[in-house]
Amino acid sequence: MRLATPTKVEVESALHRINVRHLLRKLVSEYSFVLSFILLIIIAAMVNQNFFSWANISNIFVQSCIIGLIALGMSMVISAGQIDISVGSQVAFIGGFGVLVLNATGSPWVMLLFCAVAGMLLGLINGLLITKGGMPSIIATLAMMGAARSLINHFGSGGPFTVDRAYYDSFRQIASGGVSMFGINVPYMMIIFIAAAIIFDTVMKHTRLGKHIYAVGSNEVSARLSGVNVDRVKAATFVITGLMCGIAALLYASRTTAVAASSAATMFELDAIAAVAIGGTAMTGGRGKILGTFLGVLMFKIISNILTAADVSTFLTGAFSAAIIVIAVLLQNFQNRRR
Repeated sequence: MRLATPTKVEVESALHRINVRHLLRKLVSEYSFVLSFILLIIIAAMVNQNFFSWANISNIFVQSCIIGLIALGMSMVISAGQIDISVGSQVAFIGGFGVLVLNATGSPWVMLLFCAVAGMLLGLINGLLITKGGMPSIIATLAMMGAARSLINHFGSGGPFTVDRAYYDSFRQIASGGVSMFGINVPYMMIIFIAAAIIFDTVMKHTRLGKHIYAVGSNEVSARLSGVNVDRVKAATFVITGLMCGIAALLYASRTTAVAASSAATMFELDAIAAVAIGGTAMTGGRGKILGTFLGVLMFKIISNILTAADVSTFLTGAFSAAIIVIAVLLQNFQNRRR
């Protein structure tokens, strides 16, 4: 009995079905955050009729900017197999003393320089504690979180660091101002967030540092044997995250015109980690996408937008953040087991 030989058309059809199935599987596993983002936009548009108005869209980007900058740095840290839970306290610490620098000099540029340098120094301390001190990243950054918050509370007596009235209006423009393009006003914070995301995406995809970060997060021993300076890569991720905390601190101070020592930037670390997790970055390191983090931050603000439109208490935002982290990590574990 002779077996029927499949025709060329049948073979090509079978290969096509396999390729389509593989493409769909890869799309779901690697870019599920894009599908989630699209679904969330559809839900938001159904709940809020003004969702697609430019005022609402630009407001979402403005609200996302500060957490977004921190989350971009956090993406690097987590991709390297580390964690930083001190970012909120860093923002409060840098922002409080940054306001004092602004009041003393009257120059936002001097404040920016101070915030950037202070952020990198705090990040460097974290990096040295981990690489030279041999401390786990969660312990080192936990110590930094407590120390930074304690110091800013001490020097501020638990109260706010307030921008002087003489600089109030001009300094407030950084957060509230924008540039006119094509007949619409594009906020500065929206431009800053998008530009930072493009820079980070380029660094992680096309530079040696980005490749080394993924290598260290994937397998530290193999990376070291391949000639990668593991300690330098780890320290660099914390220094860059500190820099982003410094920039975020200036924007935070500009938006609120006061930095409350005890309550400023609380839970920022949770929001940043949640955005990284929902964006598809592996919490164990070695794999991640800056685009995912970018969309993850926007998703959180869209959820907040939906909750506001549905008249749900904003106090539940923390619960949603925690739930999203749990769901994102569980999905990552499921996908890793399937692989």
